[in-house]
Amino acid sequence: MAPTTPTQALAELHAGNRRFVTGTPRHPNQDAGHRAAVADGQNPFAVIVGCSDSRLAAEIIFDRGLGDLFVVRTAGHTVGPEVLGSVEYGVTVLGTPLVVVLGHDSCGAVQAARDAARTGTPPTGHLRAVVDAVGPSLRRAAEEGVDDVDGIVDIHIAQTVEAMLGSSAALAAEVAAGRCAVVGMSYRLAAGEVRTVAAVPAAAAVVSPPAQGGRPAVVAG
Repeated sequence: MAPTTPTQALAELHAGNRRFVTGTPRHPNQDAGHRAAVADGQNPFAVIVGCSDSRLAAEIIFDRGLGDLFVVRTAGHTVGPEVLGSVEYGVTVLGTPLVVVLGHDSCGAVQAARDAARTGTPPTGHLRAVVDAVGPSLRRAAEEGVDDVDGIVDIHIAQTVEAMLGSSAALAAEVAAGRCAVVGMSYRLAAGEVRTVAAVPAAAAVVSPPAQGGRPAVVAG
């Protein structure tokens, strides 16, 4: 049975990641029978807002299958109207109880944004939109004295969590009502492990700017 609460959904993701890390995946819900079962509708238990990096395939690193995860991916897990609309569809239409922002170490989008800030030379074309979207995270990292890429990545993940909640009244309402939680995770490319760097639990009413280290402070409702 698919998880129906934020706590259950998060536990299922962690369990799947442990199987992936230890080399004991079950590859659930990937058989022909399940393919047929979900053909007429979907009931995913988590929305994953992840980086487009080719090494960050959510269904693989969380050991899940068809119909389990509602995945939205952009370079640097940057968030615009289309991403927010997709997240809102997942939580309000599909009733998904968990939203995960999934970043990773050595993120190319963060590196590109940091290089552009240092040289004063922004990239050309639409890549500039990605770099510009990472800008607030760079400024926050500078305020906190964080300069290494992976430290900035953690702050950027937390910043994305906060930005989604601040930009989507629908998502914030689902969290405040206790129907959904939002978690920021960082994936280690070599080890395959995920770790939590930010969390806004279900029934949280207010999210303040992230404290030192990039974690949003939460005032429960």
